[in-house]
Amino acid sequence: MTTQRTVVAPAKIAGAQFVGSKQCAQCHAEVTAGFSTASHAKLAVDGAAADGTGCESCHGAGSLHVKAGGSKGTIINPQKSPETCYQCHLDKRGQFSLPYAHAISSGKMTCTECHEPHKGKAVKGTGASLHTQAESCTECHTAQKGPFIFKHNAMKEGCTACHNPHGSVNNKMLNAPDSNLCLQCHATGSSPGMLFAGGRDHAGNPVNGTCWVAGCHEAVHGSNVSHALRF
Repeated sequence: MTTQRTVVAPAKIAGAQFVGSKQCAQCHAEVTAGFSTASHAKLAVDGAAADGTGCESCHGAGSLHVKAGGSKGTIINPQKSPETCYQCHLDKRGQFSLPYAHAISSGKMTCTECHEPHKGKAVKGTGASLHTQAESCTECHTAQKGPFIFKHNAMKEGCTACHNPHGSVNNKMLNAPDSNLCLQCHATGSSPGMLFAGGRDHAGNPVNGTCWVAGCHEAVHGSNVSHALRF
């Protein structure tokens, strides 16, 4: 089977030449062992001199790093800065510049805290592994982890059902503002002007603000006392 690869422009290291991923594996076997399964394994650098290159697509040409015995400063470490990731993921640079975003641009977080570039799918918690997505988020957001007696069903779909983890114009990185977010799932009515949820008409409620304030559904991720998601 032919592997489809995406040709990228690698990070620049002045005076360095490509050495190929096999050279990297001599010291970093624990990293390269599963790299063939990684989404990033489809990346390649154009040109005969880059034959067999995978690691150097993101870390830059490695000859100086090899010659220096692995010294710091002779290879690019994307974990220290998102700029290497932005070379391909330009849209994420824009999202992290929005008013509400994870602290990637300030250097308080790195892309690899949520993404695994060296094996499997780079985006955690996709496909049949939606629970993994929530686990990734709740490593930091422990209060939202639960377990809860009454769990918000949206949590079964993963945190991105309500949040954009890269950035949003809405507070708390929400996909939509205020009650508009909730109404994407909870908008039912048998006649004009009616909005049924939980067995009663909520038509007059959205004007009071968000659904998770004013003594309503404040425990939006889950509750141990109320099926209506209240504290």
